[in-house]
Amino acid sequence: MPAETAVSVFPQLEALLPHVQKPIQYVGGELNSTVKPWDACDVRWALMYPDAYEVGLPNQGVMILYEVLNEREGVLAERTYSVWPDLEELMREHQLPQFTVDSHRPVKAFDVFGLSFSTELGYTNMLTALDLAGIPLESKDRTLDDPIVLAGGHAAFNPEPIADFIDAAIIGDGEQAVLDMTDIIRAWKAEGRPGGRQEVLFRLARTGSVYVPAFYDVEYLPDGRIGRVVPNKSGVPWRVSKHTVMDLDEWPYPKQPLVPLAETVHERMSVEIFRGCTRGCRFCQAGMITRPVRERSITGIGDMVEKGLKATGFEEVGLLSLSSADHSEIGDLAKGLADRYEEDKIGLSLPSTRVDAFNVDLANELTRNGRRSGLTFAPEGGSERMRKVINKMVSEEDLIRTVSTAYGNGWRQVKLYFMCGLPTETDEDVLQIADMAMNVIAEGRKVSGQNDIRCTVSIGGFVPKPHTPFQWAPQLSAEETDARLGKLRDKIRGDKKYGRSIGFRYHDGKPGIVEGLLSRGDRRIGSVIRAVYEDGGRFDGWREHFSYDRWMACAEKTLPAFGVDVDWYTTRERTYEEVLPWDHLDSGLDKEWLWEDWQDSLDETEVEDCRWTPCFDCGVCPAMQTEIQIGPTGKKLLPLTVNKPAVSGHSH
Repeated sequence: MPAETAVSVFPQLEALLPHVQKPIQYVGGELNSTVKPWDACDVRWALMYPDAYEVGLPNQGVMILYEVLNEREGVLAERTYSVWPDLEELMREHQLPQFTVDSHRPVKAFDVFGLSFSTELGYTNMLTALDLAGIPLESKDRTLDDPIVLAGGHAAFNPEPIADFIDAAIIGDGEQAVLDMTDIIRAWKAEGRPGGRQEVLFRLARTGSVYVPAFYDVEYLPDGRIGRVVPNKSGVPWRVSKHTVMDLDEWPYPKQPLVPLAETVHERMSVEIFRGCTRGCRFCQAGMITRPVRERSITGIGDMVEKGLKATGFEEVGLLSLSSADHSEIGDLAKGLADRYEEDKIGLSLPSTRVDAFNVDLANELTRNGRRSGLTFAPEGGSERMRKVINKMVSEEDLIRTVSTAYGNGWRQVKLYFMCGLPTETDEDVLQIADMAMNVIAEGRKVSGQNDIRCTVSIGGFVPKPHTPFQWAPQLSAEETDARLGKLRDKIRGDKKYGRSIGFRYHDGKPGIVEGLLSRGDRRIGSVIRAVYEDGGRFDGWREHFSYDRWMACAEKTLPAFGVDVDWYTTRERTYEEVLPWDHLDSGLDKEWLWEDWQDSLDETEVEDCRWTPCFDCGVCPAMQTEIQIGPTGKKLLPLTVNKPAVSGHSH
């Protein structure tokens, strides 16, 4: 691996900072950040969330791994984020390499360069960072002087589009996985790095839990589909399995959350209250790939909140999970935290709440010490029929009852989130979103006696994802998506009685097509990503930087050589026989079960949540030797007793 000493590039960087926007994001030194002596460590990680500081810093995944690694003796981890185009230009001009914010060391000097992808739209930013770091873009061109480039995060469940650019991928939970990897790298370095880069990658691959794309060959059929994916080296497993951390109480991270210097997207402390979700929404990749459900105990959460608030000084706590109101003790938890922090006026927030798990007691606890902002609910489908197709078992009555409670208790603003372009959807299904919104406003006016209430309808385009029942589904074209949303907009705007009270926010269908190309792509898509990067593509997740035309032009340039095109990857339906690019990566879900669930969806058949009902044989628990871990523990959170010192005067 790279050289043993690494010098800070801060002196060169400092000279450039007056010439860029928001220079503070590149300076480092945040509260709770860690700088360890370089020479006292033998395995060194550079961790990247491939987006701007303001999006990357609050990311829980990176924050957790940063802490888990730095707690280890002899291991250091530093962070790096994507630089904005203004600094990128100056760095190229002055030959300044991609650096970490913790001690401004060149990323190339580390043993591992780990990137966490929560969306596929970060791929071009990865290439920018590699190039700025002086690391060859393709793994085959790297030498012992280059770090191991590792991908993780939800998008790593199909790393095939970036297979040429990464050396390895970890799928699933990272906490234990990065420590195991560290041990393997440390042993190899201690032996004098025998066998070079190939050997250390082989030792990682041999474990069966690190995926090294170079050790697998992909064979294609004449029609463009994949014939098979085979290991090209003996000792490498046919399938690579995901990691699952059991007993979250043993992993109470982050203990010392980072406090950003510059403004970020979330100014709060977050605690993950459980991992996994078995509601079984068929479009939801996060819910499928993080099974089974593992709850943190109410007391474990209480301890994390207490320590985190002490360590950060934040005034709001986000209780994170895929469906936070489903925690078996959410009522007691919210009440206990609100009681405990009543005097400190610490606000609590849940990300979007399930309509059927919401009640006014919970809502009141959540806003007791904080502010009454809007409530967000996600019915996802506009019609009852669509909600059966996607297994989002929420009726319109549930929704109306819930918003009625909210408006009746003083809320004025409700946000509803839907998707457009779901399998079997028609214009009529989408137009029913307008009816639902109008019914919400009507009910709100009735129960509150006020006319100033609002309902915002926010719509995202549906993108089929790997490891979900919809992985075989065709995607709606950008033109059809836009036409369908145009009809919905006209219906809302044309309504004299309620239209002015309904806000309408939607994305056009174009970014969804690019996301679809990347999410279900195979190795051939790497050529498109590289072409887009070389043409100046950066920050594709930002509307002002994203260029649909650039992606389409690059795809038209590179894909014909393989006999496929964008539609082949996006709007084409797959059959059961087809080998999917990610079939050799095991999320624990049985492919037969996913296919049956896809057929059930076409028959509009709903499936219950296996947390509270018998098992449906999705395959995860036996395949991964895991189990559902849920309460209730029956414990309550007691207010903290603070021994106030006997000092006269006011404390602040």
